Amino acid sequence: MSWSIDALQWSIMVSTPMDHMFQRFLQGVNEMSSTGLLIVSNIKQIAKSLRAIEKYVGRVYVQLNIPEDKCQPMPTWGHLISQLYVDSNQICDKNLKLNILVGSLRQQGFKALESRQVDMLFFDITSTPELCQNLVSCLVQQFSIPNEPIILEPGSQASTTDILSYQNFKDDIRVFDTVVVGGTFDRIHVGHKIFLTQAVIRCCRRLVVGVTTSRMNKSKTLSELILPVESRVEEVREFLKEIDASLQYEVVPIDDPFGPTQSDPKMDMIVVSAETRKGGHKVNELRIKNSLRPLEIYCIDLVEASQTGAGPKEKKVSSSNTRIDLLGTRLRQPEPRPNLCNEPYIIGLTGGIASGKSIMCGRLLKKGAFVLDCDKIAHEIYEPGQVCYQKVVNHFDNGILNADGRIDRQKLGQIVFSDPEELENLNAIVWPELLVEVKERIRKLRNQHIYDVVVIEAAILLKANWENECHEIWSTIVTPELAVQRIIQRNGLSEEEARKRLASQMENHEVVARSHIVFSTQWSEEFTADQLNKAWSILMKDIEKRKSKQSSNAKDATYK
Repeated sequence: MSWSIDALQWSIMVSTPMDHMFQRFLQGVNEMSSTGLLIVSNIKQIAKSLRAIEKYVGRVYVQLNIPEDKCQPMPTWGHLISQLYVDSNQICDKNLKLNILVGSLRQQGFKALESRQVDMLFFDITSTPELCQNLVSCLVQQFSIPNEPIILEPGSQASTTDILSYQNFKDDIRVFDTVVVGGTFDRIHVGHKIFLTQAVIRCCRRLVVGVTTSRMNKSKTLSELILPVESRVEEVREFLKEIDASLQYEVVPIDDPFGPTQSDPKMDMIVVSAETRKGGHKVNELRIKNSLRPLEIYCIDLVEASQTGAGPKEKKVSSSNTRIDLLGTRLRQPEPRPNLCNEPYIIGLTGGIASGKSIMCGRLLKKGAFVLDCDKIAHEIYEPGQVCYQKVVNHFDNGILNADGRIDRQKLGQIVFSDPEELENLNAIVWPELLVEVKERIRKLRNQHIYDVVVIEAAILLKANWENECHEIWSTIVTPELAVQRIIQRNGLSEEEARKRLASQMENHEVVARSHIVFSTQWSEEFTADQLNKAWSILMKDIEKRKSKQSSNAKDATYK
């Protein structure tokens, strides 16, 4: 028995007494965020097939159904595979993870998936039921697929094309023993998948992949958001094993542009992109200098982004675009804070000097949040008569006072920003007193029951280890160069003084590592606003869920 979906109409066919059961089956599958395997024979219908199944699976493997007696050199499929990735990126939901299996083109059957769980099996080959039956028997037995296969019917008007007609013999179809590629490979996207797949299909034994370390990534856009090299190495290795389990993979971190190519005599080919072609020639220059034979160079075109949207995004599919899209979204979920009351929801907003915290605070005020500006509160507790005032004067003496007896913050700043030890002394005095005042103000706000969200804006929030006083941490970052420019213009300081101020604070990558949501104000005001709108939307949905849960719990308690 098999179920049937009309891929042409993108809807489930309703034609048997078991329709209700099928609907329940699909609903259960959807809840599991399951993995599907799509066997493709009709290339012209693949877009409609993917649209039909994307709501039922979170991940899909695409298997090109090539008869064993029709197999040709693997590079002949390069153009088709690249096009399928590009098309799927444009037509499918961005949350659908799609990998095209190329291992079976090497006549290894479905071994590329032997260690993977497949929950649903889809076919578009109703015209050849005997082939469908044979494949079902093989796959169900190999992967223990718990559900019956689903046939994607092309519809009466659908055209079919022999999949073999998509082979491209015009390109270089040679294969090589050892192929090498290199890159950042941050959060594998469709461009990476094309790049790595082109290397795989031109390799017959060993593929070496160099993954850049943080040392090489400092100049990249939003480098602070690049995943650790260990995570990127593992993600590349996992992708390669999924699409073709037959090759030997060596995925290694590299600290320079050449990596193992400068010393490995057994390498044969390097795969590059259009923008790194010069790098391939540089590799060969170094190999010749080191008495090694030059590599064959295969260059692939860049993939154009389907939508660039707002902000500084590149026109090509890139990791930079992926990181830009992360701004204003949750990088990780907030940790439970049992020491805090549920209301109001407390956000700690932090970031380095001149990173744009005030800009974000202004927008948060307009959204309806209450903002506690810790810099202003610190000014208040510096006033004569306050406990903090007397402690600071006792330590730094009367030389930091103005004629009216108030603390001259400029004089104090010159002392502490020139002497790290004195800065620590000042922090040890001010931070505890500041936190006491902030918590008292939050207590008063809680009793008023006016604000759902309270923002603690504090540059020192993370250095002072105030995370436990906030439900989550939001932060702002800009490049150090832009921060220095802003400090000079805004504070009238010299470049040397500006860099001293910056050096006394946490670096961006440390701030990002301890934040749940990150913003960058280094581009247009409109793009900054878009980031905050995304974050606020996420927050409001969470708060609504909290209130709904509390209301439900209250009703349950009443009934009990």
